[in-house]
Amino acid sequence: MNRRHDGHGRPSRHTLFGVTLDALTMDETVQRCLDAVKRGEQIEIGMVNAAKLVNMHRDPRLAAAVSGCDLVLADGQAVVWAGRVLGVRLPERVAGIDLFMRLLAAAEDADVPVYLLGARQDVLDLMLARIAERFPALRVAGSRNGYFDDAEQPQIAEAVAKSGAHLLFLGMTSPKKEIFTAGYGKHTGAHVVHGVGGSFDILAGITKRAPVVWQRMGLEWFYRALQEPRRLGRRYLTTNTAFLLMTVRELIRRTPSALPPATSSAGSANRSH
Repeated sequence: MNRRHDGHGRPSRHTLFGVTLDALTMDETVQRCLDAVKRGEQIEIGMVNAAKLVNMHRDPRLAAAVSGCDLVLADGQAVVWAGRVLGVRLPERVAGIDLFMRLLAAAEDADVPVYLLGARQDVLDLMLARIAERFPALRVAGSRNGYFDDAEQPQIAEAVAKSGAHLLFLGMTSPKKEIFTAGYGKHTGAHVVHGVGGSFDILAGITKRAPVVWQRMGLEWFYRALQEPRRLGRRYLTTNTAFLLMTVRELIRRTPSALPPATSSAGSANRSH
């Protein structure tokens, strides 16, 4: 179901596996975020890949949190490919870490304050040092590690609001970052709330991102699994298999039967006599 169109008349929202996705390019997404800052609006961004779409079917709380975001984007190449198979045109993958980097660069240029929430404290410290080298003029309004109880969420949201940050990046795993966004994203006062998952670890140099050729082939998940086989190997194998089955079932559901109904054949036979 299409819900709105972009400035070029193209449908900008589509439904895939029961989830409404925004059919935006990276450039369009960045511009949407910058416009929100200029206008004083608030945008919560949800990112979906194959694993998350599978988990959303298993976890109603996660599904509600993601679906409640203002923008829901295809973070995984497999989602883009599945969309093409099922007749849902998504222009390109909008990877969470790439959007993160683009927004950091834009924030530096426009002197927009940011808040970084997530990861272990040692990882966060390393990332902050790397960011200071790469974006020396970036205004970091505040930061905090991602290890906190649910009961602490109101205080953390208040701390973000007091910092005056316009962009909030959540370097936490699912479903924690989605649940925090759904419950307290608006309370942070940030104009853009973007869950970036393991991007803090990559920027800190703790984990390596897959080479571009692996990303284009849709094998970034496999590269990550090779780095952490015990933690991620079985998880990715299970969710990717489930996602493939979801896609096949949806394709079968959307494809009209090539065989005529049995009643039509019977009717024709009766008429021939």
